[in-house]
Amino acid sequence: MKILLTGCNGQVGWELGRALLPLGEVIITNRSQVDLSDLDGLRRTVQKYSADVIVNAAAYTAVDKAETEKDLAFLINAEAPGVLAEEAKRTGALLIHYSTDYVFDGTKISAYAEDDVPNPANIYGQSKLAGEKAIQVTGADYLILRTSWVYAARGHNFLKSILRLAAEREELNIVADQIGSPTWARLIAETTAHILRQSLLERYKGDFNSDLYNVTSAGETSWHGFARMIVDYARQQGSQALKNRIINPIPTKDYPLPAKRPVNSRLSVGRLEQHFGLKMPAWDQALKLCMEDIAATVHRQ
Repeated sequence: MKILLTGCNGQVGWELGRALLPLGEVIITNRSQVDLSDLDGLRRTVQKYSADVIVNAAAYTAVDKAETEKDLAFLINAEAPGVLAEEAKRTGALLIHYSTDYVFDGTKISAYAEDDVPNPANIYGQSKLAGEKAIQVTGADYLILRTSWVYAARGHNFLKSILRLAAEREELNIVADQIGSPTWARLIAETTAHILRQSLLERYKGDFNSDLYNVTSAGETSWHGFARMIVDYARQQGSQALKNRIINPIPTKDYPLPAKRPVNSRLSVGRLEQHFGLKMPAWDQALKLCMEDIAATVHRQ
């Protein structure tokens, strides 16, 4: 089996490059090889590799810049996934695509289920929702995986930013009125591999159904709670010197950004767990594993 993976340099893409290896030949591509902003080139590349599975981990992820780069965000996040789905339909391939909690406005009190009506509050969320719809109308076999608050031991993310700031500053101010479930990129990748393995068997048996699933850690916290746990784990591990002594909770209004964020980013993983027989770990358990991985890397250097 041949798997085409896009976006290998991203947080999730990098982890997927390893998690998918036991399932077949993985063609790992970066932006220079598969540019989602070049739709004609994208078609040619997909046709060239003629893969059995397309895993699209590439995306436009600059949430605030999207407010002024709407056309580019929609080109990469909406039109390109539609092209991938059209090519998957043409060849009979399975498409796996990643979406986001930002398709919701965050006003719901409880966790969002897959069937809740989307209402994006910013351009990025609008572009990702348009990408979901572009895939769904093609008739291709697909799995759309929505996730949220993604972090990793590499790349640019909240975890890495907090570790850097905690080493530089004694006092930090972190938003405390936005709630979500921090999700390790490795957990997303390993869950994807499990989902793909089972879905391929379902396709072989003729009982596969395209669907949308939420893929996040279990439990919830605020950005402030997330930051405190990061610093606590880092201090316990002693992997780096930390100046930080105080992390102040602040409201969103005290940290204005160009793009509006959902107050509630929680996604229910009930459908995922029931269909695929999984039990998603608590967000703090996964974070501890990631922090241990970072500490081990530091000690080896």
